[in-house]
Amino acid sequence: MHARFSLTASLRTLKEVARPGRVAGRFARGLAGLVIIGHAALLVVILLSSLILLKWNPPVTALMVYRAVTGGQRAQPVRFVPLRQIPRVARLMTIRLEDYHFYQHHGVDLGALREAWQVNSSIGRTAVGGSTIPMQLARNLFLTPRKTYFRKYVESLIALEMDTVMPKDRILELYLNCIEWGRGIYGIGAASSYYYKVGVGALGLDELRRLVTIITNPVRYNVQTFYRSAQMAQRYAFLESRFPDPTSEPADTGPVALIPDAPGPDTVAGPPGQPAAVPGATVPSRAAPGAVVTEPAPAPRDVPRAVPEAKTSTQSAPATTQR
Repeated sequence: MHARFSLTASLRTLKEVARPGRVAGRFARGLAGLVIIGHAALLVVILLSSLILLKWNPPVTALMVYRAVTGGQRAQPVRFVPLRQIPRVARLMTIRLEDYHFYQHHGVDLGALREAWQVNSSIGRTAVGGSTIPMQLARNLFLTPRKTYFRKYVESLIALEMDTVMPKDRILELYLNCIEWGRGIYGIGAASSYYYKVGVGALGLDELRRLVTIITNPVRYNVQTFYRSAQMAQRYAFLESRFPDPTSEPADTGPVALIPDAPGPDTVAGPPGQPAAVPGATVPSRAAPGAVVTEPAPAPRDVPRAVPEAKTSTQSAPATTQR
């Protein structure tokens, strides 16, 4: 009788000891289930949104709502400009500064993220983001500009799925028409009208350089005040060197990187193994009316992202702040 009682007490003690472990196990399984369900729901929402965005131009984004709620900013009407009507040189400028490997990666540039982490770790603060154009578009459309690692993670997931569903040119078109260009100013169409009172197609080369320069921080600086920031001044100087005025002598910056564009009737096929040749972009210049600006030959190592041809170049693009 005493032995049976002792055995029963021992079993009861073992159950009491194992109970916290079972509770923790159930909690872990429940948490894992919620994470899986959350990821699945996010992927479904982004898939449907990406399919809709293939043909639909959003008049409102999450960033617009965030600015209105937190800062009381009233957004000016978005003037959507089709990609074919945006000067090719403006697209090249944007890619060279914001996402040099835009046409090569699949939404996320792991090399850029790694280099951004190394820079931030060395200086002890978050200064460089490493966000690609799809990641920046994802943040503008669906998230907020608050700097957290969780936002960066979700931003990366959205960018990967958007890049899978949408063509690169459509992503670039949405990016140029949705990003912030000042307080309440969204899209290159509204920016050109606000700053220069003309359509984007009538902008001169220097006006395009100034607009692309302020993409990284358009709330604090504009096309006239960006010189107050050393980082902004570096961005502008970089664009001046890569996209000089028609009357200036272009620098010998090496071979042009492959940045494909939507095929057109004037695209000329190149030799086997070489990219197709695209005629130079014509940009109206207010300083020299009627002048033709041919896209300069940019250096292959313009941004802090590895490019095989970079061994012969020593000039680099200015670092981009956290985005």
